[in-house]
Amino acid sequence: MTTTQKTDSLYQKSNFNRIGELGKLAPEQFSSFINFNNKALAEGKLSVKLKELIAIAVAHVTGCPYCIDVHVTASKKAEVTKEEIGEAIFVATALKAGSAFAHGVNALNSFDGQNDDELYKASYFNRIGEFSKLNGDVFKAFIDFDQQALKAGKLTVKEKELIAVAVAHATGCPYCIDLHTKAAKKAGSSLEEIAESIFVAVALKAGAAFAHSVNALEAYTE
Repeated sequence: MTTTQKTDSLYQKSNFNRIGELGKLAPEQFSSFINFNNKALAEGKLSVKLKELIAIAVAHVTGCPYCIDVHVTASKKAEVTKEEIGEAIFVATALKAGSAFAHGVNALNSFDGQNDDELYKASYFNRIGEFSKLNGDVFKAFIDFDQQALKAGKLTVKEKELIAVAVAHATGCPYCIDLHTKAAKKAGSSLEEIAESIFVAVALKAGAAFAHSVNALEAYTE
């Protein structure tokens, strides 16, 4: 009698080949998502190249290895360089870390026993500087990293701010959304370009759940 040995691996690249099975299990939803995803990543006010860089950045926030692989491969077809990918990833890194940092003002409010029922106000962000007194060296080091990540390099400031806006929607940080939408506007981004970057984030955040369905298929059929 032969037995099938259970693998301890939860992520194998080949597992992603099962994604099409969802088309048979939930055909209407599958078709609708694929249509949305294709439109979100298609050429528009933003180039396919920039959209793929946004997708890579957001995929590093969702932590979806399938999405990273798919969109890095797609970005190479759009003539994205490894250096540009590196810069996009560091924008994602700065924004993911920055989300935790920005929410520190909420911690300060809670510690001080704030009685205001409103948890998010733009004015709360003014307290961020207090961390320079609480942990000055680390504060300075993070600010320096954030500025380095967002400054022009292989990617322009405008491109980096559009990536930042998308990532901020993936992290769900209202302070970051406010800050980087204004910075993107200042860098010359139109509202249409900002909207397209947001829809790439929407597609990637939903796509992470979609891609991970292959893990559910593997678990169900073990």
